[in-house]
Amino acid sequence: MTTEKYKNKYRIQSNRLQGWNYGCNSAYFITICTHRRELFLGRVENGKMQLSGIGLLANRIWVEISNHFPFVESDNFVIMPNHVHGIIAINKTGDGNYDCDDQYCRNAINRVSTIPTIPTIPMETIGSKIQRGGITGNKNPMLYKNLATIIRWYKGRVSFESHKIQPYFKWQSNYHDHIIRNEVEYIRIKKYIINNPLNWKEDKFFHL
Repeated sequence: MTTEKYKNKYRIQSNRLQGWNYGCNSAYFITICTHRRELFLGRVENGKMQLSGIGLLANRIWVEISNHFPFVESDNFVIMPNHVHGIIAINKTGDGNYDCDDQYCRNAINRVSTIPTIPTIPMETIGSKIQRGGITGNKNPMLYKNLATIIRWYKGRVSFESHKIQPYFKWQSNYHDHIIRNEVEYIRIKKYIINNPLNWKEDKFFHL
């Protein structure tokens, strides 16, 4: 994803909000940790990640997200010893286009929240003035294709494959997400992801 593409498609004038619809078009910074931050995914040597077998699976399956969810664009990501950082952009088009630049989101955006798993609110509960779902209305399955669905699939797929290698592998039950609000933030987060292995010893998730 180029900076210009981000600027044109995913820039939103907002903070994270309570009740945000995670099925609408936006770019998100995602962090997924292993259970108890155990070092299942590899190790850092000389500022570079050396992936374990499970780390290789986590890497491959992240790349496959866009194949499984065609409306998702995956940008920079990194597999660290006990967590994954990545940028995911939801970019639905046609009947599945739920861009957040609408009345609901403009009125609701009011604060930043660290709660990682706020569910998508079905559009029929928002109000009769907002019509969603294209010709299929609120039965359109794209309405419920949200960030939680994507992360649930990723974590489940990695766990399933990893248990063939290490039956004790487990993810932390939740995950962290942050809506990328503007181009400056996008660039900062992208650099943070790229430099994460170099800065491993200063990382808040670091332990031996």
